Amino acid sequence: MGRKVTVAVSTLNQWALDFEGNMARILQSILEAKDMGASYRTGPELEVCGYSCEDHFREPDTFLHSWEVLLEVMMSPICENMLVDVGMPVMHRNVAYNCRVAFFNRQLLLIRPKMAMCDDGNYRETRWFTAWTKSLQTEEFVLPRMIAQHTGQQTVPFGDAVIATRDTCLGYEICEELWNVRSKHIEMSLAGVELIVNSSGSYMELRKAHITTDLIRNASFKAGGAYLFSNLRGCDGQRVYFNGCSAIALNGELLARGQQFALQDVEVTLATIDLEEIRAYRVSQRSRCSTAAGAANYPRIHCDFEMSTHSDIFKTSTPPLNWPNHTPEEEIALGPACWLWDYLRRSGQGGFFLPLSGGVDSSSSATIVHSMCRQIVQAVQLGDAQVLHDIRKILADTEYTPDNAAGLCNRLLVTCFMGSVNSSKETRRRAAQLANQLGSYHIEISIDLAVNALLGIFNAVTGLTPRFKTQGGCARQNLALQNIQSRIRMVLAYIFAQLMLWVRNRPGGLLVLGSANVDESLRGYLTKYDCSSADINPIGGISKMDLRRFLIYAKDKFNLPALESIIDAPPTAELEPLQENGELQQTDEQDMGMTYAELSEYGRLRKQSFCGPYSMFCRLVATWKGDLSPKEVADKVKHFFRCYAINRHKMTVLTPSVHAESYSPDDNRFDHRPFLYRPNWSWQFKAIDDEVDKLQPIYTPSSSAQLRPSSEDLLLSTQRSSHLDDSKHSSPLSSASASIDVGISTAAGVPLPGAAAAPGGGLSKKPSGYSKVHVNVLGKIKDRTGIPV
Repeated sequence: MGRKVTVAVSTLNQWALDFEGNMARILQSILEAKDMGASYRTGPELEVCGYSCEDHFREPDTFLHSWEVLLEVMMSPICENMLVDVGMPVMHRNVAYNCRVAFFNRQLLLIRPKMAMCDDGNYRETRWFTAWTKSLQTEEFVLPRMIAQHTGQQTVPFGDAVIATRDTCLGYEICEELWNVRSKHIEMSLAGVELIVNSSGSYMELRKAHITTDLIRNASFKAGGAYLFSNLRGCDGQRVYFNGCSAIALNGELLARGQQFALQDVEVTLATIDLEEIRAYRVSQRSRCSTAAGAANYPRIHCDFEMSTHSDIFKTSTPPLNWPNHTPEEEIALGPACWLWDYLRRSGQGGFFLPLSGGVDSSSSATIVHSMCRQIVQAVQLGDAQVLHDIRKILADTEYTPDNAAGLCNRLLVTCFMGSVNSSKETRRRAAQLANQLGSYHIEISIDLAVNALLGIFNAVTGLTPRFKTQGGCARQNLALQNIQSRIRMVLAYIFAQLMLWVRNRPGGLLVLGSANVDESLRGYLTKYDCSSADINPIGGISKMDLRRFLIYAKDKFNLPALESIIDAPPTAELEPLQENGELQQTDEQDMGMTYAELSEYGRLRKQSFCGPYSMFCRLVATWKGDLSPKEVADKVKHFFRCYAINRHKMTVLTPSVHAESYSPDDNRFDHRPFLYRPNWSWQFKAIDDEVDKLQPIYTPSSSAQLRPSSEDLLLSTQRSSHLDDSKHSSPLSSASASIDVGISTAAGVPLPGAAAAPGGGLSKKPSGYSKVHVNVLGKIKDRTGIPV
């Protein structure tokens, strides 16, 4: 009957400026699509040069080499009798455009420029490209000489047009155009375009994978027709992980979808579509038909080619499928692990070195490396020759074939417990147990000799010896003694990373892994140039609460029972002396003056909701009204913004990490803000005080308030319920079933009125049942202690 077409979307793991590798992967995807019976192949955005070339898009070389790759692909016999388009930058009349270039049988058909740029989040497209604004218009593009010599063409249409074959019509959106409020697929569908094609460079954020799929389905549901979405996957040289999920939808139903996370460099996803289903669906929508009758005509580029065949009556159309999305815990296990794999194999290094403290953060980094090893073993067992080649190259062993994750982890990951006199036996034991179960090559060292040597130099110069606060020292001495321990660990990490493979009779060096989470970066709860300073950080874009949920998942999924005691242990830096009985004297949440759940709330309001101090107070005073008075909310908000302002400078040297959280404070390109603030926020805080003066007299404590559970109780309760919906920004303090102990502090570190101190300090209870942590507001504010807060 000649009405069924088989189309292919490609998921490619490209690398910025790797023209040779990118071309090979493009050709492989075309070959696979052709072998599987597809008559049309499309691919992801800027697949020829790689999406993340950034300022290299200002170099003529990038455009030249892209044309050279296009010529090689177009002239390849693999592409014969197949409609193909690829993504590349094109300069037209001295303006750079992000384009799709379509060709058939060595003849260029159309160059279609992107019509809506993306400048949100990590995107900065208008720095390099300009949107094509001439709707429904084309111009003649003069082809480079090398193209003209091989094709015999001097020009090709450039602009907003569609391609009409003998049996159907297809048109293009490029990435952001799908998200744009005036998406082009509506106009194209009304003009009779039946196949809408989108090439994308969409990156991973936790809990966001469903959005793209929903947009694709809804586009095909509202407009009718088929929607073909191709996306990049992997790390192409930047902080983001492009998350695949290439898909094909028809009339509101998902027909096929590629994987979100995988080590495959090339994945081709196919669907067979009955064109008559599109026509029947559209003609049944009477309001659509009325609108389409008066729709503007698109310029049509005619291609003498039938995408369908005449004898396709026995060809089966692809049925709809129901594709489940990964849970956030699965996304953490898979996404950062794949990002680490791309970074490792492309960096030329021989593995990773990780300071393993036995806490949640470093244990999460180690577990993600273990997850990477599991994926490598699985890929090799499934016959992925590229993965096997890469792992043999990394290990400098041409005969090695990984057969279990623990054995591979022993070759790739060196973990090190860097203990001191302030380290507890429990953390040392937890680190050793986890390393044993992961399979890492584990060593233990003491940093005391190095610390004492540096203090000896200070004493020789000044004649003074700093002391911890518990030993009679002041706050400055206390912080300096903690910071020196942290920074010594960073220095030791790098010397061991450079030499451990020499010790193990292997060439090369190791990449140092960091383990600071997104909340600690936001609060500045880290020492500048400590172990948060590393080559890369797999958890730098993930919140503490999500990391704990991830470890609960990994404990069972990866059979790592050692994680249970790590999850249950209170987070602590162990930089201050232990109590006489060997118990911890220091915990992170007491040091910070806020809980990790509160930090997540502040982070979302600051970044996602664009709240300054006053707006954040107004939001939280309503959200937390059942637990906190306006004065208490004000003190919390002020404390957060003081800490944020004083520590923002640390973001300028933040270790590159995989982007995973939408409230990341990464200063590099995602969160553009000053790094030198006036820390007392005098005008903003006065606005808060004025509001408190109005609200406090009329505030009535909730009579139903009960003692709120701890962070651990909250974590367990969320495991028993469905995953949190970040889009609602619900406060962890908004109800008794989803609340945590919170830290209150004043400028002088004095307990607020009505809060009786518990014996021995620490937790206390108000008559209302509200529980607080009292800490000095200086807490862990480091490096900027001269600024009054």
